[in-house]
Amino acid sequence: MAGSSLADYADIVMGQSPPGEACSSNGPGLPLLNGPTEYGPHHPTPAQYTTDARKRARPGDVLFCVRGSTTGRMNWADREYAIGRGVAAIRHKDRADLQPFVRAVIEYGLPGLLAQATGSTFPNVSATQLASLWWPPLEEAEQRAIAHILGTLDDKIELNRRMSETLEAMARALFKSWFVDFDPVRAKAEGRDPGLPQPLADLFPARLVDSELGEIPEGWEVKPLSDCVDVTRGLSYKGSGLSDAGVPMHNLNSIYEGGGYKHDGIKRYDGDYKSHHVAQPGDLIVANTEQGHDRLLIGYAAIVPGRFGPENLFSHHIYRVRLNKASKLTSDHLCHLLNTRVMHDIVSGYANGTTVNMLPIDGLQSPLIVVPPERAIATFSSIAKAARMRREEIVEESRTLAALRDALLPKLVSGELRVEDAERFIGRTI
Repeated sequence: MAGSSLADYADIVMGQSPPGEACSSNGPGLPLLNGPTEYGPHHPTPAQYTTDARKRARPGDVLFCVRGSTTGRMNWADREYAIGRGVAAIRHKDRADLQPFVRAVIEYGLPGLLAQATGSTFPNVSATQLASLWWPPLEEAEQRAIAHILGTLDDKIELNRRMSETLEAMARALFKSWFVDFDPVRAKAEGRDPGLPQPLADLFPARLVDSELGEIPEGWEVKPLSDCVDVTRGLSYKGSGLSDAGVPMHNLNSIYEGGGYKHDGIKRYDGDYKSHHVAQPGDLIVANTEQGHDRLLIGYAAIVPGRFGPENLFSHHIYRVRLNKASKLTSDHLCHLLNTRVMHDIVSGYANGTTVNMLPIDGLQSPLIVVPPERAIATFSSIAKAARMRREEIVEESRTLAALRDALLPKLVSGELRVEDAERFIGRTI
């Protein structure tokens, strides 16, 4: 069976932008995708809507970016979307279960497609170029088997991502309930059941008292952050020292907007540094710089994971925050505290600058915080740390699955590797 082209097996819908007056940021209408700025790890998060959808993507379509510096990026359509001219929707003509194979064909031909992309400033892929992508001469049963293998790996990676997000959300919600809203204390003060097992309920008093921070649980302390932490600015590095073989260096791209560690943001550095520029697993890092004044990143915190080894660096755009010997806090407790809306507003409020917003060290020393009893901190921290360590395991598992998928895809699509051989290999690997 001779090889064919993508157009023989898939429909390619090139996007068309609706008129501006038919668009809005919050509806009504269909969610509108203009390009990969709305793309997520698996499916988009739309930021616009339109009541005049000229072209549409269906659930399950491959969403392919056809314009600009991010040409070639892909997502899955999880629902119906209006698509603008920066996006193409691609779907198998007959079989929805072959969509993972359609995407694999596109990925296999992507390097050649990008090489021939036209455009004076940015790459631009046409419908004709997409349509001419090579479709391998494989029997449909083989295509289905390949789609199943690659789709299963994709689904597992996405499931891991959602599980990780759920673990983080649960830890944040628990922290807010116990240490921001004081829900167990309020319940006990009002004679209600706090809804906790007795050993946990016993961690909380039954009364709120006045303090300089407003009402807080009886017996809890108010202290400045400077009583609890030591803050250090990171390495002011030279770009010439960046190297793929260097020491891992955490930087602004290592912290998510809203807080939490971003595993794919690491840089590596092989230049000179000093001992105070070293971060260790479990250290807290806080963003101290941000372009503009939206405060989406500055002041947010993350905990250094263990996957980079015992000795890492951190850049001058980062503060390393370590607990001092007198502190009752833990890194997990403090990280969740800094990432609450209330505390972030206070800390980031110290930032100043014109084009670049800078957070002075004072922003992590002067603010007052509520310090619960050690047992309450330790109990929460054991829960939060277990969730964090599980999330780190999930990251490693997903990286292994992604590497496996990337290694299998070209061999399966080209016919170099048969499905039964791939299945045996997967069985030995995961």
